[in-house]
Amino acid sequence: MGTVVDDAASVEFHAFFERHYAELSRLAHLLTGEADAADDLAADALLALWHRWDRVRAADHPVAYARGVVANLARTRIRSAVRERRRIALFWSQREERTENPDVAGVVDVQEALRRLPFRKRACVVLRHAFDLSERDTALALGVSVGTVKSQTSKGMAELQRLLGPRAAPRMHAAMARTGDAAGRDR
Repeated sequence: MGTVVDDAASVEFHAFFERHYAELSRLAHLLTGEADAADDLAADALLALWHRWDRVRAADHPVAYARGVVANLARTRIRSAVRERRRIALFWSQREERTENPDVAGVVDVQEALRRLPFRKRACVVLRHAFDLSERDTALALGVSVGTVKSQTSKGMAELQRLLGPRAAPRMHAAMARTGDAAGRDR
């Protein structure tokens, strides 16, 4: 059961939320250019404000403080997106542009089989075999250990072999490389 001060703070925060949520969401949208992310950023900012509500409500300009929190969250989101785009560009720039005599059916089969793998196995297999990344570079890209990359790649390749059949195994690596090339051209 809350105290009178806690109840008053809760009512005060609720009123602040109702008054400023739409404005903070609009600010997030204008800063990031992402309408879908704007509501999430505003909600995250207000959650952070609630955790520090005693300090925020004592500030001279609580709305300015809230805007600053939204701006910082938006900046973090933009920086993350830029880093991710750079990683993707680096991976794609290392691939050849053309493939001689593509095995279109093989590529389609491999892409379908890849879609059936759980995300982590799929990511390890694709980064290791379609992008020719080392285990270490794959681990860095995914934020996991090298051991996880080894086990997930091994399990993913075994599952692909099971899905594609034993006769498809010799062609799987070649089709995997072509899958990476085709995906790069489609983007």
